[in-house]
Amino acid sequence: AALSATGQTKVHKGFEPLVEGFIYLEYNDMEALQQIHPKKTAAVLLELVQGEGGVVPADPVWLRKLADFCQQNNILLMVDEVQTGIGRTGSLFCYQQFNIEPDVITLAKGLGSGFAIGALLAKEHAAKYFTPGSHASTFGGNPIAATAGLATVEFLIEHRIAEKVQVLAEYLNSGLLELQKHYPIIRQVRGIGLLCGLLVGERAADVVVKARDKKLLILTAGTDVVRILPPLTTTKAEIDQCVSILDQVFQSL
Repeated sequence: AALSATGQTKVHKGFEPLVEGFIYLEYNDMEALQQIHPKKTAAVLLELVQGEGGVVPADPVWLRKLADFCQQNNILLMVDEVQTGIGRTGSLFCYQQFNIEPDVITLAKGLGSGFAIGALLAKEHAAKYFTPGSHASTFGGNPIAATAGLATVEFLIEHRIAEKVQVLAEYLNSGLLELQKHYPIIRQVRGIGLLCGLLVGERAADVVVKARDKKLLILTAGTDVVRILPPLTTTKAEIDQCVSILDQVFQSL
């Protein structure tokens, strides 16, 4: 069902038949919202910054209209914060920057600071249906993962990491924009917080490989975007090192 929920056809292959009942709408497209049937839709699920989709932030006006439609028609608004949550975008959760309030949030990755964990947060009107025994997970809520998650959240709040991310993100973004001035291959710098993307076209994979050879770990987002996800505890000196390596990489291309 999770694979069926994603609009990426590449991950569907080999797992057919998919679960029926999912439709995929164009991101940030106002007209696409008209395809949501108010009487036949249970929920809307989306990322506020598309990860694999190319590090594309949601348009605030579009998102507000979508959220209002869901609320007016009793449709659950479910936000995937697996990549954007836990301080990554400069606030504890990314939705806090968009003037919306989802009914359900999914979390993972950053929540465990590297330890495997997944979590589901829901408002009471949705959470009440998860009664004891109605849903289970072999590894869900194990003591080590839960302890890692608790320690992560406590550290984030106590050390005001989200606020520091805002400062570091602005610093990193300025460095990336400076690179864009020198290298036409960088068509766009985008993202929120320390979730950054460089639109570089078909050379994205080449950039990742050349950066790795210089000891900088980055990754692609789709086929034409380079994704940069520094640790939330990174420093300006490390950001300078990152930008310097990227400078060398683009110079070699």
